[in-house]
Order: sequence, then structure tokens, then C-alpha cells
Amino acid sequence: MSIVKLHVKKDDMVKVIAGKDQGKTGKVLRVFPAKGRVVVESINVVKRHTRPNQLNPEGGIVEKEAPLSISNVMLVCGSCNQATRTGIRVLEDGSKSRYCKKCNESVDK
Repeated sequence: MSIVKLHVKKDDMVKVIAGKDQGKTGKVLRVFPAKGRVVVESINVVKRHTRPNQLNPEGGIVEKEAPLSISNVMLVCGSCNQATRTGIRVLEDGSKSRYCKKCNESVDK
């Protein structure tokens, strides 16, 4: 699988549009462009059985976020507070910026 351009970046607010956590929102913690997956804060939480190690001396069951497909999340616009499609606009200085297709406002910080 090749690396593809993604519509979300780290620290974006996203809404899950498909799967067991449908309708929940959270912040993107990690992005895996080669795999087309993202890790979202407190979404898709799985239980991992771990052996005792230096970080966790007693071992046990640890809950952590698992990656989910990039196609199952949608960016939440900061100004209209809705999950929205985004477009890319070239600014006067030649740089690119993402914008909300509903309210036509810039999404990038």
C-alpha cells in the first residue's frame, strides 16, 4: 500500500461516522499514512493483557486506543462545530490551507 494524502492531521478534532463508536468525537493522537489509519483519543479502546515489565511491574489488563480506518472519521470544523467535508485552497503566498465546505472557513490553525 502506498502513502496517500489524508484529510486529517494530528491534533485535529474528528467525529467517528462508522463502527462501534459511531457518533463520538475525539482528538487525533497518531496518524499512520502508509496504513490509512488513525488513533483517536478514547475511541476504539481495547483491552491488552500484558506481562509484568519495568513500566508495569504487576502486569495485568491495560486499556489502550487501537487504530481505526481513516475512512471512518470525519473532520469537525472549529467554527460551525459540525463534521464536514474539507477542500484545499491555495493562498496568495502559495501555501495550501484546508477549508470547511459548509461554512467556507479555514480549518487550519
